[in-house]
Amino acid sequence: MDAGAITATGLRSVAAPRNQPLSIRATRAPDTERADEASMVEPVSPTGRLMDSFYIVVTIGLGTPVNVPACRAGVEAQLARHPRFCSIQVTDGSEDGNPHWVPATVNLDDHIVIPGLDPAAVAADPDRAVEDYVASLSTLPMDRSRPLWEFHVLDFPTSEAASTVALRVHHSLGDGMALLTLLIACTRSAADPARLPAMPPPPAREGPIYARARPPASAGFRALAAWLWSYAVLAWHTVADVVAFVATVLFVSDPHTLFKRTVMSEGNNKVHRKRFVHTTLSLDDVKLVKNAMKCTVNDVLVGVTSAALSQYYFRESGDADTRKLICLRSVLLVNLRPPASLQKVAEMIESGKSKEVKWGNKLGFIILPFHIAMHDDPLEYVRTAKKTVDRKKSSLEVLFTHAIGEMVLKFCGLKVAATIFGRMIAHTTISFSNMVGPGEQVEFCGHPVAFLAPSVYGPPEALTVHYQSYSNTIKVILAVDEARFACSKLLDDFAGSLRRIRDAAKLLQ
Repeated sequence: MDAGAITATGLRSVAAPRNQPLSIRATRAPDTERADEASMVEPVSPTGRLMDSFYIVVTIGLGTPVNVPACRAGVEAQLARHPRFCSIQVTDGSEDGNPHWVPATVNLDDHIVIPGLDPAAVAADPDRAVEDYVASLSTLPMDRSRPLWEFHVLDFPTSEAASTVALRVHHSLGDGMALLTLLIACTRSAADPARLPAMPPPPAREGPIYARARPPASAGFRALAAWLWSYAVLAWHTVADVVAFVATVLFVSDPHTLFKRTVMSEGNNKVHRKRFVHTTLSLDDVKLVKNAMKCTVNDVLVGVTSAALSQYYFRESGDADTRKLICLRSVLLVNLRPPASLQKVAEMIESGKSKEVKWGNKLGFIILPFHIAMHDDPLEYVRTAKKTVDRKKSSLEVLFTHAIGEMVLKFCGLKVAATIFGRMIAHTTISFSNMVGPGEQVEFCGHPVAFLAPSVYGPPEALTVHYQSYSNTIKVILAVDEARFACSKLLDDFAGSLRRIRDAAKLLQ
């Protein structure tokens, strides 16, 4: 089933899309009286402006058929009350006008979409029908005259869920972590629907080198010298990373492999339909490797990604030289805002005021090397990942890349900043992220949630890798150019790589 076989009731943006911020003056709508006054004049964040063509898609599997009235009531009472979800972007009409958020009327009929799908296609392969429909969203614009979010209801069973809901949100409304926190704040514990879900405790943070406490005088000269040396290392690593970032923007590009889109030849403005596929991994397996290797969950996931892509590359490319080492790079977007608790976000939704919680997009970038190689020892992927990630922790790269982006946007304008941002992504190979979800089963608008699968489209890359934990599982979600990848094989490589790494880690215990 292709995008042409899909129709959607209420999705009027297909017929009359608006792709730019409106050049109008908007007045306060009756149902937004409780939005805080600052939202009337709050500008779209610089990072949000850079991500004007980026969208977040969250596929949510539900354990029961969709009760549309209950879903509608829950969205109206919670998500639609958030200041960003009841605002639109408005400019002053000039060419360089800066967009601002202003309140707007929310008509849920425009935002809750119940598509009409081909019954024969759904009956033949419901999993494929969901996958095809969500993929079609990556080619459909959103109407800028309305708040930039939609819920798409696919009320039929698949192999993983009794029904599916797909949330599409424009990236300017907030970064991925902020939007995920907001979504989780709209859920409740399945064990006790009266309370918010329990989140895993944050890991004990060692902190970057520059945050290490000065040793007491009693520790001696060597301890003081080591402390001072750590700052010298920090400065050196930061300079090296910033120089590498500038070189990446100007001329340093990853070698062309089957993972990399040839952006320059295909055109930066071409719309590439993305397919969103996912598989479930065991969080217990990941933690087993973490404990055996004395590393972090993120180290394990970076290692699994490197192992999976290595398996896929050497099998699918036909490259028989398995002794070679191919150095590629991924872009990690790092949220620089302090994390907000679910309780504070829930209170923000209740009050309709955003002052209590910092919101928007405040992101820095890390260019993280990874390797395509065939190792006899599966644990070598995790060792290499840990070494690489530890090296990046002793750098202020993320702060400098954020500052560079802000300065370029302020002094050179949006077009120059967007060009720099696009070249950085185009010269690397993949985007990578890892987000933590609830540590228990949750309910959304009274519906038990079977899985969460967030992803993104818009970046000029052929492959984006996301990990999302939920209860005792981790979803690996891939956003891929659908014509370039054998999706089922690539997902199997992720699952198989974790199994091999887990089995090797068991021998260390």
